[in-house]
Amino acid sequence: MAGGVIVNTAGGKEYPGKLTLFVFMTCIVAATGGLIFGYDLGISGGVIAMDPFLKKFFPDVYRKEKEDKNTNQYCNFDSQLLTTFTSSLYLAALVASFFAATATRMFGRKWSMFGGGLVFLVGAALNGSAKDVAMLIIGRILLGIGVGFANQSVPVYLSEMAPARLRGMLNMCFQLMITIGILCANLINYGTDKIKAGYGWRISLALAAVPAAIITIGSLFLPDTPNSLIDRGHDEAAHEMLRKIRGTDDISDEYNDLVAASQESKQIKHPWANILRRKYRAQLTMAIMIPFFQQLTGINVITFYAPILFKTLGFGSNASLMSAVITGLVNVFATLVSIFTVDKLGRRKLFLQGGAQMLISQILVGTLIAIKFGTSGVANIHKVYAAFIVFFICIYVAGFAWSWGPLGWLVPSEIFPLEIRSAGQSINVSVNMLFTFAIAQAFLAMLCHLKFGLFYFFAGWVVIMTIFIAFFLPETKNVPIEEMVLVWKGHWFWGKYIADEDVHVGRVEMSNGKAKDSAI
Repeated sequence: MAGGVIVNTAGGKEYPGKLTLFVFMTCIVAATGGLIFGYDLGISGGVIAMDPFLKKFFPDVYRKEKEDKNTNQYCNFDSQLLTTFTSSLYLAALVASFFAATATRMFGRKWSMFGGGLVFLVGAALNGSAKDVAMLIIGRILLGIGVGFANQSVPVYLSEMAPARLRGMLNMCFQLMITIGILCANLINYGTDKIKAGYGWRISLALAAVPAAIITIGSLFLPDTPNSLIDRGHDEAAHEMLRKIRGTDDISDEYNDLVAASQESKQIKHPWANILRRKYRAQLTMAIMIPFFQQLTGINVITFYAPILFKTLGFGSNASLMSAVITGLVNVFATLVSIFTVDKLGRRKLFLQGGAQMLISQILVGTLIAIKFGTSGVANIHKVYAAFIVFFICIYVAGFAWSWGPLGWLVPSEIFPLEIRSAGQSINVSVNMLFTFAIAQAFLAMLCHLKFGLFYFFAGWVVIMTIFIAFFLPETKNVPIEEMVLVWKGHWFWGKYIADEDVHVGRVEMSNGKAKDSAI
């Protein structure tokens, strides 16, 4: 039906069009922005488990680690300077995300990616050639600025380019690239740790330049999204781009909705103040709570401290890195599962199933550690017993990788109307980085003081976040971004915050709180 729209069972329109090769390739290139974040998450934990690195930059930690093994192993790596090295990146990313919001809106998504990749490249060079801790931390700050810009722009770019019915799959390519980055970092750490001359850590840190170069060069070849082009006044270019990415000339309905959304957004002079308005209460809550909960799953404890965690549990240096590689592999394959199921099963089912799986595995891991180490932190564990711990950690990682991992980036990137999209994504990234920083800074001290109870601590948060999703997150699969307001309007709790006159998507009108489309 030419010029018409198809009613979608999810409550939104399904615009004509298909997944073109052009869209697929641009989304893959854009998603490589996740490589820089993933590589850093994986590389830092492995490097700080390497003796030559500790001996050069953190001699006190090195001496404590080499002391009598009959001491409390929970506290071997408790050093605020060491955690500052890891967590400084996330604080820098937090600050950078606010500047990235403005850059993304004014210059387009692709230039934000380019800038992020370029700064990350400089940070990688500094880290690889570091002479002292100050140089390391400055390099980490530059890496953080790069991550802040990339994490701000990539998820939004992917959500805007993808057809609504495949938005989940294409957006999750970002999380897939994060997991591939983590796995590559784990493999590199495993290899460089074997270099007897002791400079392996330099190679690990310097190779961050590779993913940085990929997104920096790749972004130069990316087109801008139709949404961004319209928002910046390039209507004809936007119309042509939309026709190209949808693979059809029948784009009038989607184009008109994008124009309507842009016109509304241009009436908003101060998006940071506007996002606090009552009608955006649902989106603002999700932009804060989802990244907050994502970090309190405890995943980053596993991701960037996995080698240290396994070393604490009695694994040798190389064995601990190998265990991190195993969890990295599980992460990649489980993310692939989510990519192929998210647009069929929906967001809520994956959130809820993943939450239950993480809860059970965290309780089991905490209990297994408690049985052997108790509160004294002194134990020698058998290889079979250690293998069980690694197995349940892998079950936990799989649960995260097909739920909170990719969905923590997908859902916030798809729920904001254009007028507050950059500000909303900036809040999402900044909250994510704030709590990544907090967990990174506090983890080693928490492990020292909470001991095995640390896993129960995160399990408790998993219960809370799963209940939150069950009651407050509506299903958003297959709904066009510019029609997402209809989903919130129809929700039992959030609907009361949205007045009928606040819903005007294209030709959609509201009657007694019900959505009607005059094109049907």
